Amino acid sequence: MDFRIKFSGKAHDYTQEEIDTVVYAMKTAEPYTQGAYQKAFEQKFCDYVGANHAFAVNNATAALELAAQLCQFQLGDEVIIPSHTFTSSAYPFAKKGAKIIWADIDLQTRVVTVDTLAKKITPKTRAIVVVHLYGYAADMPAIVNLAKQHNILLIEDAAQSMGTSVDGKKTGTFGDISIFSLHSHKNITTLGEGGVLVVKAPGVASIIPLLRHNGHCPFPFERENYWLPAMGNVDFPELNEQILWPNNYCLGEVECALGAKLLERLDQMNREKRNRALYFMDTLRQYGALEFHRVDSDRHNYHLLVARVINGRRDEIIKSLAYEKGIQCVVQYYPLNRYPFYQKLGFGEADCPYTDLFFDNMISFPFHHWMSNHDFEYMLQSTQEVLEQLS
Repeated sequence: MDFRIKFSGKAHDYTQEEIDTVVYAMKTAEPYTQGAYQKAFEQKFCDYVGANHAFAVNNATAALELAAQLCQFQLGDEVIIPSHTFTSSAYPFAKKGAKIIWADIDLQTRVVTVDTLAKKITPKTRAIVVVHLYGYAADMPAIVNLAKQHNILLIEDAAQSMGTSVDGKKTGTFGDISIFSLHSHKNITTLGEGGVLVVKAPGVASIIPLLRHNGHCPFPFERENYWLPAMGNVDFPELNEQILWPNNYCLGEVECALGAKLLERLDQMNREKRNRALYFMDTLRQYGALEFHRVDSDRHNYHLLVARVINGRRDEIIKSLAYEKGIQCVVQYYPLNRYPFYQKLGFGEADCPYTDLFFDNMISFPFHHWMSNHDFEYMLQSTQEVLEQLS
């Protein structure tokens, strides 16, 4: 179907300055990976979020693969993950041998809370994954305390929450390990793919370059001739006296140059999306059929604009918007325990009633930053008309 307003997979347009940055990097980067632009981007990212150790990777799933690897799961270890999230928040941990325990969300905020997580902790819990879904920052101070009380690793999936903060501290700086996304649909995107891994412990940070880039490292001795015995050494990273297999998760120099430039505009784009979201919510408040999560602060960046339909007519609303108005609304984040994939793995059981209630009644509106004011107003007016028709 040819929609007038599609649920776009492109988050934003690029300014001419950002385009020029890409062209300049194309001409000047040497080499095209693991170079000066990567180092500059990682430092700029650290400065922006308030972290000490950040590493650019080729996508957020790669960052999650590294996070799962760093957990060093033993037989029987459990990891608590919200069932309402994208699949890559979960399967890397299963790949590394962990048993997934699904946590419920809060119905209003749509993210996990200290209460929903605490219910799932057992003596076998090794790690907790907190997903700041839709761009809203979970209650990290309380969750940090919970993790410390039980000596549990805390992983932040900040793929959708870049730029948000809790009590003045940015998401992605609370966890032992945190991941960010630079995917095409995210707050800023480095030409379609990209990610960042943030770690707290200096000892962990010291091995990430080897983990990320094929185990490449210097030889542990002085060389008389730089070309002998080879260009460089290859070795296994070690953590807690355990050997870890290396990977190849590098992000290219052009993407790193663009990422560094986009950080300068991230806060502005987040403000503009939040202002639009609040206007949309406030205009539709009189109808009462849609329950939004209204947050007028930098705790929410409104990466996505979602609502719970509380009159049981979600599918009718989506059909009318799609087939009468040409607006492609969607539903997102099918509870992971419902997928045959996770059921085959033995993770089909979940006690997540709010997850089920929200998903079965949720609607996600097109909400890309580059949407024109004309299209945005058309979507708002069309939604009003549909709600009036179905009231």
